[in-house]
Amino acid sequence: MLALATTGILTYSFTDNYFEVSKNLDIFATLFKELNSHYVDDTNPGELMKKGIDEMLESLDPYTNYIPESDIEDYKYMMTGQYGGIGALIRQHGDKIMIAEPYENKPAQKADLRAGDVILEVNGVSVKGKKTDEVSKMLKGTPKTEVKVLVERDCDKKTLEKVIIREEIKIPSVSYSGMINENTGYIKLTGFTENAGTEVKNALTELKKNPQFKFLVFDLRNNPGGLLKEAIDIVNLFVAKGQDIVSTKGKIKDWDQTHKAMNAPLDTITPMVVLVNRGSASASEIVSGSLQDLDRAVVIGQRSFGKGLVQQTIPLSYNAQLKVTVAKYYIPSGRCIQALNYSHRNEDGSVDKVPDSLITAFRTVRNGRVVYDGAGIAPDVALEPQKYANISVSLMNKSYVFDFATQYRCAHPEIAPAKTFRLSDAEYEDFKSFIKDKEYDYTTKTEKLMEDLKKSAEEEKNYDAAKTEFDALKAKIAHNKNEDLNRYREEIKNLLEEEIASRYYFQKGRLEAYNKSDTEVGEAQKVLSDPSRYKSILTTVEKATHPFHADKFKVKDKMSGSQN
Repeated sequence: MLALATTGILTYSFTDNYFEVSKNLDIFATLFKELNSHYVDDTNPGELMKKGIDEMLESLDPYTNYIPESDIEDYKYMMTGQYGGIGALIRQHGDKIMIAEPYENKPAQKADLRAGDVILEVNGVSVKGKKTDEVSKMLKGTPKTEVKVLVERDCDKKTLEKVIIREEIKIPSVSYSGMINENTGYIKLTGFTENAGTEVKNALTELKKNPQFKFLVFDLRNNPGGLLKEAIDIVNLFVAKGQDIVSTKGKIKDWDQTHKAMNAPLDTITPMVVLVNRGSASASEIVSGSLQDLDRAVVIGQRSFGKGLVQQTIPLSYNAQLKVTVAKYYIPSGRCIQALNYSHRNEDGSVDKVPDSLITAFRTVRNGRVVYDGAGIAPDVALEPQKYANISVSLMNKSYVFDFATQYRCAHPEIAPAKTFRLSDAEYEDFKSFIKDKEYDYTTKTEKLMEDLKKSAEEEKNYDAAKTEFDALKAKIAHNKNEDLNRYREEIKNLLEEEIASRYYFQKGRLEAYNKSDTEVGEAQKVLSDPSRYKSILTTVEKATHPFHADKFKVKDKMSGSQN
């Protein structure tokens, strides 16, 4: 499978450089043997070899990796979303390991493990001093086997022993789907593991059963990608059978392939918006880029990551595997959106982005809009990413939002549905009291600039003469925590509502609560509810200008022959 991934072996002739390969393999084997025989201290041959392999592959690109047998299960989980365990996220909280979020209808939730429960023992073994990865391995295991978990719950500080039967846990790629207003459906896709295409198809089918369904928001933000086949299947849901979706080109001729929509589509007419950001990569960029190139959807958000490389997984001896970059992919306009050129490294080993001079303009298939290669998918409607106030970041990083939600869950057996749940003003005052004696200092942007100005003044020997003025200005701009708690009240309340909603309605509840204040979801609804604006975005043909400055340059026109 393609990751953007594929398994299997392709034959390739090394005739042209066979001697060089053979000679250097012989040198390496001889060196490795003599090193292990004569080095003054004992060596670990396995660790030594893995270090050599890792360093060799690191000189290529970050997606070409060696996967030893010990890591195969983790790799399979990345591709399939499946593992044997209790179905819960855990986190480090100070010197404690606690449940961060149980998955709905999975063993942990069925056994009433809750977010905030502190794990004390697993099968009678204390977890004190252990890291999250160690405890995770203790909790995972063969489905249908029993694991005993001793936890302490914040509500009453009593210990509870939970006997949990492990299951085969499948993390769905579609983490949420539903109506976000009376006529707009929403699908959140978090990965492209096996059957992601089927999950999106099922979600869309359910949405279309609603007679008021008119628009779709397809959220690919922070989706790092996955299987190529699933990306193709998802685009196929929205475009005509036979349409070119993505092509791959590599050194081996077998990789020069064009992947088409092989099935009848599910919906080619519903107006849709695709949300992307810097965390949208690989398969996410195939989906968003193809739908943009085919003028099928409006893309909103921030420029995507820019990964246009395809990996193939090749079996090695002793159950190890090699994940190797074998090709680049090209979406329907003909562009490749790979942002970094790993074939040319600087002397220090760093890699540069594709230079502006090599950025090329292409045309979308149906309407001839200008799009660009070499730097990810540029959204049709660009928005600044949502930024949180320093106080909000500090409260989250210190886990005070998480801890307050834990206490809230203890005191409130139930709450309103996540879409309508609101924290009252009195409850927000409770939160202010909760953090009153807690440390959560932070530096505002203004304070940071002030400190930089002071350092510059000291370096230039001007500070002493202006010290009185500096001190007075510093005192004026010094942040007041209580004022900031009021100034950013709505932002902090939103964060609290999301965390609290997740305690009752799990990940779906968290997303429903988040979407209430999500500016990008809000912009998507505005675009979809304005037919003239939506149409204008998809049909306005502008002259080609450089994506980063206004110099005109050549456009590669692939409109003819694209509809095969």
